[in-house]
This record gives sequence, C-alpha cells and structure tokens, in this order.
Amino acid sequence: MGAKHIIALAAALSAFIMSSASAQTPRPGKLETYKDWTIGCDNRDRCEAVSLLPEGGDWPDAPVMMGITREAGSAADPEIWVSRDAKGREELSFFVDGRKIAAASSVDGETSLQGPQAAALAFAMARGTTLEVRAATKPIARPSLAGSAAALRYMDARQGRAGTMAALVATGPLARSVSRAAPATPSIRRALIAKGAEPPALWREELAALGKFTGCADEMKDAAPPELHRLSKTGVLVLVPCGAGAYNFSSVPVIATGIAGRRAFRFASFDYQPGWSEDAAHPMLVNVDWAPLTSTLQSYAKGRGLGDCGGSESYVWDGKAFRLAEASAMGECRGAWHWITTWSARVTE
Repeated sequence: MGAKHIIALAAALSAFIMSSASAQTPRPGKLETYKDWTIGCDNRDRCEAVSLLPEGGDWPDAPVMMGITREAGSAADPEIWVSRDAKGREELSFFVDGRKIAAASSVDGETSLQGPQAAALAFAMARGTTLEVRAATKPIARPSLAGSAAALRYMDARQGRAGTMAALVATGPLARSVSRAAPATPSIRRALIAKGAEPPALWREELAALGKFTGCADEMKDAAPPELHRLSKTGVLVLVPCGAGAYNFSSVPVIATGIAGRRAFRFASFDYQPGWSEDAAHPMLVNVDWAPLTSTLQSYAKGRGLGDCGGSESYVWDGKAFRLAEASAMGECRGAWHWITTWSARVTE
C-alpha cells in the first residue's frame, strides 16, 4: 500500500472516529456509594471519589469535604482537593493513623494536592483507619475513611489500572503504560443565537393553548408568564412554568414557530432526557437557566434545600435539538455540596 493510500485511510479513520464521537448517545455514569465515600466516573473515564458525612452521626458545624480525582490514561496521577467554609490563607497538614503524610496551603477554605504528595495521601487513606486534617497544629476535621479503599478500588478497575504499579489499591507488577486510554470525547457543534428583537409576547389564546398542550394550565395560573427566548428567525424557546416547591421550580421547554397569535407548539427535543423527565410524557427542567451567548440551557434540581444532593444537566442547542454537554450528580444527601461530573462533551462552533 502506497503512502497516499495510508494517509487517506488514516484520514478516513479519523473522520469516522470523530463522527462516532459526535453522534454518541449520552449515557452519564452512575454513582456508587461505599459507606462514607461516593464515587462516579464520566464518559471519559475521569473518576472522582467524594467524602460524605457519617450517616446518622453528629455532623460538625463547619464540615470539611475531601475528594480524590483522577483522569484516565497512563500519564494521569490522582489529585486531592479539600473544601470548607473559611477565609484567608492557612497551612493544612494531613495525618493518617497519627503520621503526617502531606501538607498544602489553603486559600479561603480551598486547597488541592497533586503529584507525589497526592499519590502518597491517597495510598495511605486507602490503607489507614483514621484521617485528621490540621490547620497549623489545630485539628479541624476527621473525615471518615470508611469505604475509601472500596471507592478507590472501583476507580482502579474503571480506569483499567488494576494490577498495575499506578493503581491506588489494586496494585500489581504491570507497568503503568498498561492503563486504559481515555475514550474519545463527544463533540457538539452549537448553533449561534442571532441577536434580534425580543419575541412578541404570547397572546391569551396562545397561553391557553400552551396550558392544554403541556398539561400545566393549573400551574400557570399563579406563576410568572412563560419565558420566551429567540433561537432563530423562525424558532422561539418557550419555558412554561409547571409547578414550584420550596427550592425547585419546574418548567416545560417548548419550541414555538409561526407568527404571533397563531404560533404552533412542539416539545423541545433532547438527546438525553433531563433528570425530572423519567415519568413525564415530555421533558421537564428544574430551576432552568438559558444563556444565549453560549446557546446553553441549564437544569439544576436540588434534592433538598441545603444543596448537598441532586442532579444537574447542561444542554447546547445545535439548531435542531438540545444536546447534553455536561451532567453532574450527588445521590447522597450527606453534606457533599460538590457534585460529581458524570458526562462531558466538547462544544465547538
């Protein structure tokens, strides 16, 4: 086979891979919980384990949350982050079973460890009994290590590191280069939202038609009017209010076409149904936000007012449908306000 044929074949293979990545049906990762740790991985095999407050125990007034993140691929090392409600700069030290393993500077309650320190701390946490975080010499938290080893073993298996020297728990003699490469990143080409006049308000007859079409007539009576956002010269996104609670406000996304007063309605299309749509006959968004500059529609559902559990999806309008660009979730309502990414895609213009 000549050089030109090889180059043509490589180009065709690359185009096929990119096309497959772009057409991939979103399948966000599932979360797993092991005692006081929960873990999830996204479609790129990026995994993150997050500490939880002990179930049924006394929760501290100023909790400290920890997480261990690792990208896929043989070159990736773990990163450990710490988050708490604090101001200013301080030095944090990490002790496992009474032995100092690592230290890092914290600014306004946020810090992270990379490289050998992060690897050593993750390794020690998976094999230790107690973890203590100190600011200077003062203990500020004792995050539970129960379940951390199981969560990191899950991470090793999911990323294809089990049996390698790069594993955190399931270590073995194999070289770290054996670790599985990251899957291709899905790609979304977003449609640019043209600037223009605001869409005409809905007529009374159109409001009645929308209420009947969506089944939200009762909820619309005491709610603010539906939001209208222009998508194109002929299409308008209508966010129809359809119920409200203490901290979650539901909306049904509808596409309107035609002239004011006689617009036709259809439910917006999604390549992955929003989190509150499983039992509904149409898509349902929660605490919705539309950003025309990035063509992005955001849904953010809290499991409770504290915001330490729930699910979030971010969609990009591609001219025909809303496509999932990012998803995150936290299934346990146990003090973890940092949600785990379960899906991510590359957005292009």
